[in-house]
Amino acid sequence: MRLFISFLFLLCSNLIWCQSSKDSWKVGFSYGTGNAIKNTDYTYTNSSYKVLFYKKWRTYKKIDFTFFFGPEYNHASHQLLNFYFVKPETPNYEAKRDAFMQLKTINEGVLHLGMTVQKKISKRSAIYVLGSISPMLTDTETERLSKGFAFCDILALGYTLDFKYFALDVRPSFRHTSNAGLNTSNAGFNTKNIELGIVFPL
Repeated sequence: MRLFISFLFLLCSNLIWCQSSKDSWKVGFSYGTGNAIKNTDYTYTNSSYKVLFYKKWRTYKKIDFTFFFGPEYNHASHQLLNFYFVKPETPNYEAKRDAFMQLKTINEGVLHLGMTVQKKISKRSAIYVLGSISPMLTDTETERLSKGFAFCDILALGYTLDFKYFALDVRPSFRHTSNAGLNTSNAGFNTKNIELGIVFPL
């Protein structure tokens, strides 16, 4: 979590710099909730809180390309349902089965790095596709993902509605977490989510 706190410090420093720039910077705050895509192996429900900073890169044929970055805190509940998911060849597998089948609370810190591709559909509204591949820290070992460093990948389809001083934003998304084989447990979690947010120009 120290690494995540360091990221937050750097992001706050960037926000101070952004406020002196008038070149298409925005900041967004959002809340999201979701649960595991239907399966028989595990349950997973989550709530997320994000602060994202947006910088428009370019416009091509009336399509806006925008980079974004920012921190997320994700709080999740998870339980293993499939007793046989932990196989006998796993060292100390009986104790691990007992431990992993207990309901667990998971805290995740994510530094989002990604891009949106947005198209206006009216004077005040637009639709967009969002994609990100981001570093993540998780504080709890599970049968599907080792404790520590991992990645959070998101693909979303969003809608935004502009008002005079802010915009409202909604986006359903698909979220995948795994560690790319850097640690032993790497099955990861797949969830469907919905996020609601508000975005302000800087």
